[in-house]
Amino acid sequence: MKSVKWQSVACVALALAAPLARADRYTDTVALFRHAGQTAEFFRTSYGYAVFPTIGKGGFIVGAAHGDGRVYQRGRYIGDTSMTQVSVGFQLGGQAYSEMVFFQTPAALERFESGKYAFSADVSAVAITASASASAGTAGASAGASGTETHATAAGLYQDGVAVFTIAQGGLMYQAAVAGQKFSFKPAH
Repeated sequence: MKSVKWQSVACVALALAAPLARADRYTDTVALFRHAGQTAEFFRTSYGYAVFPTIGKGGFIVGAAHGDGRVYQRGRYIGDTSMTQVSVGFQLGGQAYSEMVFFQTPAALERFESGKYAFSADVSAVAITASASASAGTAGASAGASGTETHATAAGLYQDGVAVFTIAQGGLMYQAAVAGQKFSFKPAH
């Protein structure tokens, strides 16, 4: 009976700790972008932003990418988002990267919150240069990136009220193209 009691306590503790561990991915990614050159200014001046700690992308002729993220308005968490992307053309390899999408105005954030937002072909991302690492093992896979003022640079402008930045975490593809990315949005409860 005591064993069942302790197992129940352990399950409750793990259930409570899981969201906290997940939150750290978002906090760490936001901190990384805050210290990556000029992106700090976007945090001060944007109306909101979406953060994607890890987007995985792979392709062999047909490519696909997916990542889950969180959306913030004036630094306050307002909901969850996911990104999907499908592309056709010569491609081979895979990569993981982090992505930040800044919204300049309330109208830009509202368009994103519609749940049917997609980047058009003319949207481009600024790739931030930073160190990266990736690992895989029997316990799972992980990837991380780090940047400092001296190792990460960024220069970007808003296009139609949106600015996009990426940091490569590792992989064999050269560039994280964002054209064609489609986003869903689910408000926080």
